[in-house]
Amino acid sequence: MAQFIVQDYSAPRFQGFAAYPSAFLDVDVEVEVADGGVSVGRGGGCKRVWDPINARFEPCALPYISAIPTAITLCILLGFVLQLLPTRKATPKWLRVFIHEIPEQQEELAPKKKRHFTFLSGTLLVASLVGFLLQTISVFRPKLRLETIYPAASWAIACLIIAFQRPVKTPKAVLVLYTSIFATQAIILIDKFFSTSREDIPSILALIISLIAILTILQMPLRDPSLPRTTISPAFGPPTDKLRSPEDDLTLWQFMSVSWMKPLIDLGNARQLNDEDVWALSYEFQHRILHDRFRELKGSVLRRLVEANGLDLVIISVLSIIELFANFSAPVLLQKILQSMEDHRAPKRAALTYALFSLVLRLIGSQSAVFSLWYGRRAYERSRGEMITMLYEKTLSRKVVSVSSKPEENSNSTNGTNGSVKSGSRSRWRKAVDYLKKPFQSKKKIPVLEGVPEKSPELASMGKIMNLMRFWEFSSLVSQPLGLIFSVVLIWRLIGWPCLIGVITVFIAQAVNALIARALLSWEKDRRIATDNKLHKIGQLVEAIRHLRYYGWQDVWLARIMEARQHELTLRIITALWRILIAFTNSFASGMFPVVAFYAYTVWAGQPLTVDVAFPSLQLFSMMETSLREVPNLITVLLNAKVSVARLEEFMSEPEKGDANTEQGLDTKLEMKDASFAWPGATEPVLNNITLSFPTGLTVIYGEVGAGKTALLQALLGELDRLSGEYDRANDPVGYCAQTPWLQSMSIRENILFSSPYEESRYKQVLDACALIPDMANFKHGDLSLVGENGVGLSGGQKARLSLARAVYSRANILLLDDPLSALDHHTAESIVRKCLAGPLLKDRTAILVTHRTELCLGLADQIVHVVDGEARVVEAESIASEDLHGATPEEPVTEEDPADEIQELSAAREKFMEDEHRAHGGVKASIYWEYIKAGKLRWWFVLIIVLALYRVIDVGETWFLKQWGEAYGDRDERATSGPFGNLPNPETNIRPWLVGFFLIAAAQSITYLISQAFMLVIIYQAGKNMFERVMTRVTHATFRFYDVTPVGRLMNRLTSDINTIDGNISNQFQNVAVLSISWISSIVVIGSVTPLFLIFAIALTIAFVVIFMHFLPTSQSLRRLEMVSLSPLISNFGELATGLTSIRAFKVSHLFQARVITVTDNFQKMDHFYWSLQAWLMYRFDNLSAISTFLMTTMALYTGVSPGLTAFLLTAAGKFVLGTHLLCKQYGQLQMDFVSVER
Repeated sequence: MAQFIVQDYSAPRFQGFAAYPSAFLDVDVEVEVADGGVSVGRGGGCKRVWDPINARFEPCALPYISAIPTAITLCILLGFVLQLLPTRKATPKWLRVFIHEIPEQQEELAPKKKRHFTFLSGTLLVASLVGFLLQTISVFRPKLRLETIYPAASWAIACLIIAFQRPVKTPKAVLVLYTSIFATQAIILIDKFFSTSREDIPSILALIISLIAILTILQMPLRDPSLPRTTISPAFGPPTDKLRSPEDDLTLWQFMSVSWMKPLIDLGNARQLNDEDVWALSYEFQHRILHDRFRELKGSVLRRLVEANGLDLVIISVLSIIELFANFSAPVLLQKILQSMEDHRAPKRAALTYALFSLVLRLIGSQSAVFSLWYGRRAYERSRGEMITMLYEKTLSRKVVSVSSKPEENSNSTNGTNGSVKSGSRSRWRKAVDYLKKPFQSKKKIPVLEGVPEKSPELASMGKIMNLMRFWEFSSLVSQPLGLIFSVVLIWRLIGWPCLIGVITVFIAQAVNALIARALLSWEKDRRIATDNKLHKIGQLVEAIRHLRYYGWQDVWLARIMEARQHELTLRIITALWRILIAFTNSFASGMFPVVAFYAYTVWAGQPLTVDVAFPSLQLFSMMETSLREVPNLITVLLNAKVSVARLEEFMSEPEKGDANTEQGLDTKLEMKDASFAWPGATEPVLNNITLSFPTGLTVIYGEVGAGKTALLQALLGELDRLSGEYDRANDPVGYCAQTPWLQSMSIRENILFSSPYEESRYKQVLDACALIPDMANFKHGDLSLVGENGVGLSGGQKARLSLARAVYSRANILLLDDPLSALDHHTAESIVRKCLAGPLLKDRTAILVTHRTELCLGLADQIVHVVDGEARVVEAESIASEDLHGATPEEPVTEEDPADEIQELSAAREKFMEDEHRAHGGVKASIYWEYIKAGKLRWWFVLIIVLALYRVIDVGETWFLKQWGEAYGDRDERATSGPFGNLPNPETNIRPWLVGFFLIAAAQSITYLISQAFMLVIIYQAGKNMFERVMTRVTHATFRFYDVTPVGRLMNRLTSDINTIDGNISNQFQNVAVLSISWISSIVVIGSVTPLFLIFAIALTIAFVVIFMHFLPTSQSLRRLEMVSLSPLISNFGELATGLTSIRAFKVSHLFQARVITVTDNFQKMDHFYWSLQAWLMYRFDNLSAISTFLMTTMALYTGVSPGLTAFLLTAAGKFVLGTHLLCKQYGQLQMDFVSVER
């Protein structure tokens, strides 16, 4: 243990030392650390910087401390000089600000006006002048003192900077300067706080002036006021989505305290928040700006990501170091407080000074945590948004990958997803969509898409997009290794080499866990296969539920799903048991760590385990063990990041579709000459030696199923790889109608227009030509009726005619129609042939129609093409065999009707085929909790609560045992012999009973933990089994209306992610809330048992925590629900892209879909952003309240006369109480969020 040197500071050689600066001006200074103090100088010079007994700096060290602001001032001036030099451009790109707000053009071109002093900048100048005058007076009164010269120089330079710069926004450099002046002045005056003289008045006033200057800077804006502000919401104005976030125009104090969230919080407490109540994202978070800026960067994706977010990563790293320093200062300062209480020579002010240092460092750590969260979220959100928009853009342009070299073995091989993927990919896409949610919900694990066939290195499947949404893990790479180093150094300084013996137990536990993890990994693979099998069966059920209900087969399928679910639950139990074993090993190692270390310290090293060693060591042991556990996880994080980056780079390097096969032109020329085509990624041609020219007019293509008709259309669209020959087509939009109609979840009119301008006469003509007028009459709101996902609510014929109408309405000169007549009855098909294909809408346009109903079109065709086994040739109508006309029926007369007479005025209201996703209001109802508790069986919950209470009793007993142990050395007074451990012998004579007792307590705690986890597992099993069975029964027996209005993606979301939440997160959250509740109650009892004054304070503190939390919770719930609802459109956009990719490219509307995904991403990210901003608001208040309350409790302990051991016990209990109250509020909020899954 470090021993402190005690000197007699009343000796004559120390008296009046500060009055004679020449005594140390010419001394060579050496700095060394010895016996817990820092020595400066040599011989009879300044021997010590810090006096640990009196908790103050030595007078001889004050000039060096007072020079700190001057050194900072020189650095600031050097920075100003460097900005004027050409070397400024040498700053690495990744250290530059990525997004700069660009002012409006007129503002930019206007001549810059000379800056005038504002009220705040003028206040700063006056404060600096007054501070300079006061500090100048301190230099000469009562005598010339060196430690006052440096601050005077700093004040003078601050005046010059403000006078020349005339800052209109926060001068960060000046803020650092004022803060250093304030801190050094406070250090110099701290020893005179209770004994100030008249000579100290100027210095005290200068201290106050520096504080006023700091407060003034905190009220200055972070953004240049000259930039336009009309689109930014005022800091405390009513929130609206019409304005950008107030983050764009905040003062430094508003940013530090997150007070700008107050309007949103107040509104969330008044009522349920809606989309229009949440601000738009701030300028540097908007994805259109991010996407355009990110596209300008060159190099690999990883390099671009680092270049875009490098500055944030540096800031996060620095802040994590500050947080670490603040966190690790707590046990060090606790030791100093306890030593000061034990040492009768130390004044009571010394312990109070250390408590004050602890308060200041905790407040700094709290502020660093808020900044770290904001910058960390900025890096994460921006990189995630950049990835989403980049991957979406790449998907729009990349070649569609073939998974089979023979894509047309099935007639629907290319049409199942509108020609974008082959047969069998529909189910994989469903699976991929479900996996899309995981990157937004999981922070460490990267979802792996199962069942995707192997592919060539240069190509990848569409599902890979889902694996690349997020890979960013950075702050832990800095904090965890440094935390391990800090903890080792501090423990070594505290107890020496015995700490290494304790570390061995942790390494042994990690080695054992590595072996257990191997077994767990094997079972986990089987569990994932079982889960995938269950999800596959659920997906089949959901997609075919209508047919199963028609034939009464739903119960058979339900039994199959329940069987698969039972198999999954069995494997979940096995994997959970392995995880419990790992957790028990960690818990046992945590308990044995201090036992072994204290054994080595007391028995082998022969040192007494006093209170000032035991309690700080216990805190450091916990910190060190946490770091040791997390460091191996860093390897996993890095490996996951490496895999993700490799996948990302591979995906972005895949070949793009491009327009290499076409030429820009204004005509409708469409020709192939000896052209052979293959599906992308395949080498075997699907079309061979095609020589065709498509004239203006109607070309009919026919052939047997699988002959290559659809492939020919895909080749014309440029979706196939050209292996040989020539292909010529104008690079203009093409009106494409897929064999499997692709419709978006929007109104009928919007589906037909497809972003084209609305022309009423043409629009009505298209409705009539495509036989849609009768259908519009059947819909309550006509063509403003909303179409569900993939046309839910429409018949197959209606979908086909809508897809045809979209192609015909477009202004494209070329129309490619893939069998739109197949789903129509003869009368409707005949009407469409006569009114549409032979009508004025196709005049002077090149229309290519694939059809099996050639008997309806032969008389209209300008050219007929017969496709056989991948080869095509032009034939004459007369040469078509009679069997090709099989099924033809005589033409029936169709009465011509005026479209304008048929179409009535359309209502402005809309009828929905698909209902909006439900959002509950307010908190989760108690009945929802009760349903889950009943599902887990009441008897198991009762036993679990008893075990958790016993665990807490043992935890308190361990702290009390250490208190008794530390006080049992030396002359044992009444406090050491009272209580349940008072009969143990003096540890100086017999240490073994104390070690055995400590071992038994630690072992009992681990065993209790093991039992609690076992009962929790039983509850998870019962609740998961019962609730899943109820959910599936209700889904399979729901009304058909439910299937009509509920999209498949939403239903699958509830049957997968929500069920996964019930299987895991909710039970863990329930257990955490139970543990924290018991801990909180027991802490109040423990604190109240020491003195009633603590009990009163604890109750007041609890009220403060609860009031803050209840103000936070409603808005948090609203934002989380809005976030979950806004995630669905983002997933749907990827689903629509996959199923309609060919149509999107054909119509040349990729840019519109890119803009749409940017808008949808903005909407999702803003809910996520403000949810985490709200978390920062809560964290700032909770952390600061925790720091202040801990300081007040320490102060009360110091002035109520309790023993050092009891003080340590009380501070430990108080720390757990404060932390428990903090975590209980947060865990309860998380429990409410997770219970939304049960609610849904």
